[in-house]
Amino acid sequence: MTRKDRPTVLITGASGGIGRATARRFAAAGFQIILHGFRHMDTLADLVETFRDNDVPFMTVRADISDRTQVFSMVAAIQEECGSIDVLVNNAGIAQQKLVTEVTEEEWQYMLGVNLSGPFYVCQAVLPDMIRRHSGHIINVSSMWGMTGASCEVPYSSVKAGLIGLTRSLAKEVGPAGITVNCVAPGVINTPMNADLPETVVSELVAETPLCRIGFPHDVANAIYYLASEEASFITGQVIGVNGGMVIG
Repeated sequence: MTRKDRPTVLITGASGGIGRATARRFAAAGFQIILHGFRHMDTLADLVETFRDNDVPFMTVRADISDRTQVFSMVAAIQEECGSIDVLVNNAGIAQQKLVTEVTEEEWQYMLGVNLSGPFYVCQAVLPDMIRRHSGHIINVSSMWGMTGASCEVPYSSVKAGLIGLTRSLAKEVGPAGITVNCVAPGVINTPMNADLPETVVSELVAETPLCRIGFPHDVANAIYYLASEEASFITGQVIGVNGGMVIG
């Protein structure tokens, strides 16, 4: 069920913890929700059922965002079915913990493709219509490791830092067209991506966090929604850390 009379948000990586929470947050605000997935479309089933039961207009799309052709085809299909995309949330991402000397070329290219090339391609695809309408919001989901770097996560930290650079550069380029581009940099969040962290590691991270807890997906979703709201209309090119104070500055 779709409706062209609602503002529309495209959330990439909607099957993950942050993506799902973001979808719920925008749905509560009356948005039409475009749920993107690729390898884990089946995990969207309960969210789709909830939206259907509550008459939330939505659409599911599947694409490998590291493939530019698939991305442009996906965005064209969304625009044909739902109209303009008002908000883009570049949330899709993968992580890997490995010594840099053990990372293969294929693993590096995969990380680069999903976490940086993908957001770049989706921005390229949605921007012409946003520029034409002189309106739009783009929120990229980076990481605190993109701000500080992390040992044993060199590829992940590198591409997330690149996403911050993309955010800042793009904000300058499309600001005159009335489009805001911002970034959230989550800390340790209770999501499936972090489910394999040993409890001892989580405890150590909590001890280093001034707010003395790990984050939850809704913490990040609320920040994302704020950056897409009218209240944040004069904010662009910024990186908002959602990390409980673990990284300050």
